[in-house]
Amino acid sequence: MAICLPLHVCVSMRSLTAPANAQIVHSGAACNVKDDNISERIYTIKEGDTLVLQCIVKGHPRPQVRWTKTAGSASDKFQETSIYNETLRIEGIQRVQGGRYYCKAENGVGVAAIKSIRVDVQYLDTPVLTVHQTISDVRGSYYQEKTVFLRCTVNSNPPARFIWKRGSMLIEQSKDNGVDIYEPLYTQGETKVLKLKNLRPKDFADYTCQVSVRNVCNIEDKSVTFKLTNATTPPMIRLSVNDTVVVDPGQDVVLTCEVIAGFPLPTVTWSRYPGPLPLSAQLRGATLILRAVTPADAGFYNCTAVNNVGNPARKNINLVVRTMSNLTFQITPDSNKDSETIQMGRDLKLSCHVDATPQDKVNYTWYKNGAPVFNSDNLILLRSDPDMAPGTSSLEIVDMKFRDLATYSCVANFPGSRVPELRVDVNISQNSVSPPMLSVPNGGQVVSVREGGNTELVCLVEGKPRPPILWSRTEKDLLMPSGVTTVETPDGRLRLKNVSRDMMGVYRCQTAQYNGLNIKRREAQVQLNVQYAPIVSPVFEDRRSRNYQMVTLRCTVLRSNPPRLTDIRWYRNGELIRMPMPDMKETPELKFKLEPTNNGSYECRVSNSAGTSTCTFNVSAKPYNAEFYFDTPNPVRILKGNNYSYNLQWTQKEPKATDLIIGYWINVRKVKYSHTSTVLHVLQRREPESGVLISHTISDLRIPLSYEVRLAPITTYSTGDYISRIIQYSEHHVCGFEDDRICGFSQDRSDVFDWTRQNHLTQNPKRSANTGPETDRSGTKEGYYMYIEASRPRVQGDKARLLSPLFNVTSVRGPKGSGRIGYCVAFYYHMKGKHIGTLNVLLRVRSIASVDTVVWTKSGHQGPDWKKAFFDISPSGPFQIVFEGIRGPSFEGDIAIDDVSITLGKCKQENTVASPRGWGSSREETEAEKRSKTESDQK
Repeated sequence: MAICLPLHVCVSMRSLTAPANAQIVHSGAACNVKDDNISERIYTIKEGDTLVLQCIVKGHPRPQVRWTKTAGSASDKFQETSIYNETLRIEGIQRVQGGRYYCKAENGVGVAAIKSIRVDVQYLDTPVLTVHQTISDVRGSYYQEKTVFLRCTVNSNPPARFIWKRGSMLIEQSKDNGVDIYEPLYTQGETKVLKLKNLRPKDFADYTCQVSVRNVCNIEDKSVTFKLTNATTPPMIRLSVNDTVVVDPGQDVVLTCEVIAGFPLPTVTWSRYPGPLPLSAQLRGATLILRAVTPADAGFYNCTAVNNVGNPARKNINLVVRTMSNLTFQITPDSNKDSETIQMGRDLKLSCHVDATPQDKVNYTWYKNGAPVFNSDNLILLRSDPDMAPGTSSLEIVDMKFRDLATYSCVANFPGSRVPELRVDVNISQNSVSPPMLSVPNGGQVVSVREGGNTELVCLVEGKPRPPILWSRTEKDLLMPSGVTTVETPDGRLRLKNVSRDMMGVYRCQTAQYNGLNIKRREAQVQLNVQYAPIVSPVFEDRRSRNYQMVTLRCTVLRSNPPRLTDIRWYRNGELIRMPMPDMKETPELKFKLEPTNNGSYECRVSNSAGTSTCTFNVSAKPYNAEFYFDTPNPVRILKGNNYSYNLQWTQKEPKATDLIIGYWINVRKVKYSHTSTVLHVLQRREPESGVLISHTISDLRIPLSYEVRLAPITTYSTGDYISRIIQYSEHHVCGFEDDRICGFSQDRSDVFDWTRQNHLTQNPKRSANTGPETDRSGTKEGYYMYIEASRPRVQGDKARLLSPLFNVTSVRGPKGSGRIGYCVAFYYHMKGKHIGTLNVLLRVRSIASVDTVVWTKSGHQGPDWKKAFFDISPSGPFQIVFEGIRGPSFEGDIAIDDVSITLGKCKQENTVASPRGWGSSREETEAEKRSKTESDQK
């Protein structure tokens, strides 16, 4: 509806479809676009090309766009995160990136809009040709059967077509009884086999496997050739070393893979598992050289020989690099007596373990007071102790006597290796060994620390020898702050930095069973208490209300440690509000009547012994900001002098939240002229509604100046904040549809389907060749045009309407009473195809009710070229031009338009339409166009 108020100021309000809606358009290197069903398209692209998808959205407020992906490859996390952008661009797209892409648009009004498009990545790899042969004696016969299979395998999308050739001649199964061409089971069309039966002399030749995807996406055919002779044999290899090679760090390693059979000559490659070959690796033919190996170079090295005959020949070498580290010991009192102390007459076992590679090659030597220990009645050496971890050596002392009190040494080494030996000494005497005692110091059972601070947890250990302390969390599945399950501390002190609340809980300390007595573990617990300031909600809230109504502010304490609050205070604009002491156990709350004098910032500061947190409320009776409608058409020229007008459109956010909005301040200022402005007070007769578009025409704007427009809502008591936008004049004479916004044209929501924007590069290459233009009117592949797609699901009579921007005609008389001012409408059309329907051009005049009048029409096939149409109109008020395409009887009925112009004045003989580079550009008309136009005028 439109409301005209005093001072000749009009404000129009119309309902706006507020929920977001979305449409995916595509560009880049498209090689095929086809409809899978009514709601989705399949977009085909060549591997390595650039994928560009755009999500064209409508709705107000402007929707936010999010891209996601599902289906397709095994790695279907779309770049790990969603993409928040209207344009999705993937450079050098790979086959694993095919799948279904979703564009989701949300603006907080109604349900989200979702559109999807399936991206099919096309590729053709080079085929691999392998030869397999069988030789067998047939009993009861006097001949040998020799059969050869040529297997050709390729990866492709779509499935490839196979062609076999012998030399340059095509092999056809029906014309040669000696061959058989078939597809093995379970290969899904990726393998073809050429079987040569009872090999003949002529079968020794060059064989070519050629694969093709029929030039889809301009992918060329690929082929591979193999020469079959009577000497063709599979590869065989042998290694210069054993299957397992053990070396010292820093040693050079030479591995040679010798080819002993195979024709054609096999190709030898080296690989490693796990991981790639070391950076220091050198390849010299079939020899692999590793310089100065390190433990990181250890692994399985694989030699593979391939000549595409039979199966590849493979050999593996396990390279082991010797290492030793972390030598530990254990003292086990008489386990049969369940003892935890050393006693005379009892048994005692000393154990020694080193982390080594290879573990089974470690040599352990025991010494007593420096002298080697040999097996005797009371000293028993165990090379590998079955009661301990693998690779552990033990010395058992039976029926210990005073002579057994000594210093025992365990030495670990690799015989003949340059790896340094490791040694540990264990002193066994009456006062050198005692069980550990673990305790927590007084006051250390609970450790409190403020969040962000540093602290340490302490477990004291006594005993000889003193074992290390292992720390872990008591809660199941919780890791230590460092991300591991257990942390070792030699002194029993666990140091924590930058403590956070998720580190709070109970920690367990335990004595380790190595480097000390191998007895029942001692353990204790320490609780970490992390103190933090209250967590409150809301942190910030913008509260709007009508004047003279009660307002209640609540600051909810979600969590707090310690939970006891120590202080609650309310502030207004930084000044303390004096009020009775609140109950610390209840939710802090402030109630007051909102008046023009007490608007402002309110803070609730809640404290405990760890700190203070604040809820902030911006309380105001000011109305919320207006929001400009982002799809407002560009300004259009009107007839009064050298002026133009602009139809300003906006919606009001939550209009019922505050006092009645009675109007808007509109401030219009020339850009770069800061001292000149026009201020309009736009009144309203009814309160704005959420999602309803408000319009106001700003007149008397001077061409070609630009203006800054500032807008603020008004209530009886206050004015809201200003929002601003720039009005940039551009004279819309010619539209070649080069811009995504198509010069302000829009789709009619009341029609059956939409006009489509495309160029030669985005055409479906499989479309019918007998309808539609190849390029835009200028003949360039990059130029765009608008067309109606007549293929399924369209049926005869379906209509698509494209609306021009609104031309605001405010004067209906020309100079000196010469009648209505005229406009020239010109455009190019393309109507090729035996099923062409009708193209109508209608004049839609806006008044009390919009009236559509057909001013130009054309039906049926009009030839293969673009043709020009132009005519005069004399509208009686604001108007739009409507292009209506009507689908014919079948699919060869695409209709296209391009280079539309709507210009002031009558059409002239020299009137031309500009090249499609956007509104306002022009080019000279060709002689052929002039002749065509002259003939049209004569007719």
